[in-house]
Amino acid sequence: MEMERLKTILITGATGGIGKATAIILAKQQHQVIVHGRNEAKTRAVCEEIKATSGNRNIDYIVGDLFLISGVKKVAETFIGKYDRLDILINNAGGIMSKGRKETIERIEKTIAVNLLAPFLLTNLLLDLLKQSEDGRIINVSSNSHKLNAKPDFNDIELKNNYDPLAAYGNAKLFLIWISQYLSKELNRQGFENVTVNTLHPGAVKTNFGVNSNLGGILNLFGKLVRPFFKTPEQGAETIVYLATSESVNKVTGKYFEDKKEEKVSAKYYSEEKEHLIWEYCKSKIKEGLKIDSK
Repeated sequence: MEMERLKTILITGATGGIGKATAIILAKQQHQVIVHGRNEAKTRAVCEEIKATSGNRNIDYIVGDLFLISGVKKVAETFIGKYDRLDILINNAGGIMSKGRKETIERIEKTIAVNLLAPFLLTNLLLDLLKQSEDGRIINVSSNSHKLNAKPDFNDIELKNNYDPLAAYGNAKLFLIWISQYLSKELNRQGFENVTVNTLHPGAVKTNFGVNSNLGGILNLFGKLVRPFFKTPEQGAETIVYLATSESVNKVTGKYFEDKKEEKVSAKYYSEEKEHLIWEYCKSKIKEGLKIDSK
């Protein structure tokens, strides 16, 4: 193991798939791992399973619905109430929705709510703790869908017109990369070189991700045919673990990784103005959630 000191690590969406695989690997390295899930019973059971599998008792869990700004706020408040340090935040929770456009009860399109606004808000609420770490790392799980499927309309960010689930997912993952780049520049500008922000594509992974999403007949069939060739969750977790623990990325920030290597981000829709526009969009959407009651 490359890390000299054991870390406090929060992983969202860690009750299955690559999130759970990542939690198990980091728990076996004896780090303090806090797993997040949406369902109380399932998250508690996974927490106990990780303890038994890793032999590490320093495992805890937090429950919250990251589709909702109020749910993200609850997760942050719970964390701040229990812990006085955070070294690594892994924003792994995400999802692809079905073919019909749906909004949360807070009237935000669901794809953008969980894949973009949740990591944006959770990161901002926990940033003060990360700034206190000698080696704070924010790891945002994106996707190469940002290259394959993104078709953003900057006058209709939540695709109220011409909604398509794959485009919505690609857009959200593209925007997640942009806000990560923006935050990394902001942190450097403010002199916080001890906190890095990076994104990654974990690869096509054999998990339940997208299994229950109705994308239409042809895409549903294609998904079933190619699934056997996907990576295992453990293989999918490798780049996340690398970004969390490797000394070789100690001061690397604002980058995008695949298979433990830095890769180019699609430049098709990028400009600094658009990056700033998405940052401001996120800020406007989560404004109320930034008011937090901490200990």
